[in-house]
Amino acid sequence: MDPRPLKPTLTFSPTLRAKARGIKAAIFDVDGVLTDGTIYISEAGETLKAFHALDGHGLKLLAQGGITPIVITGRDSPSVRRRLKDLGVTHAVFGAHDKLAVATPLLAELGVAWHELAVMGDDWPDLPLLCRAGLAIAPANAHPEVKGVADHVSALQGGHGAAREACDLMLWATGRYESLLHGHLQTLDTTADGARR
Repeated sequence: MDPRPLKPTLTFSPTLRAKARGIKAAIFDVDGVLTDGTIYISEAGETLKAFHALDGHGLKLLAQGGITPIVITGRDSPSVRRRLKDLGVTHAVFGAHDKLAVATPLLAELGVAWHELAVMGDDWPDLPLLCRAGLAIAPANAHPEVKGVADHVSALQGGHGAAREACDLMLWATGRYESLLHGHLQTLDTTADGARR
């Protein structure tokens, strides 16, 4: 049976489309962006973080749409490394106290100019990147100074779909959103004999 017609309903302002149209890579913070900012530390010292599935799928879609997802975070933990590995994010810097210092050579390596970069951050350590990026995005829970420089402030909290909204915005602005959406109408997860799993 053919699927019912699917017309995208997502839309953003023409101003945002213009700012996001040429984006080739996107840097995301972790605490407060890919998570809600809460950090759980067990007696053994293990750090636990909660991630949202919508955000994770958004990072995968970004890569499928030709936009390189990058993570630069001030902390390092096995849980973050595991999550990024599961998502296939290969460009990540952990324990970065000076995010600008690590971002600059990484962008040069990728051949991405600042005006071709989007950044999503929530606090002061992200400001050097946000103030240079072609597109600056903040979650709803971001610090007021971060919201003040952002081109777009999500209605969603970090760790609750804000990063997915940012991914959708970039894919929509670059004209890749609709084809990725329609691609999800086909079942690719099959066994060798073609049966659905």
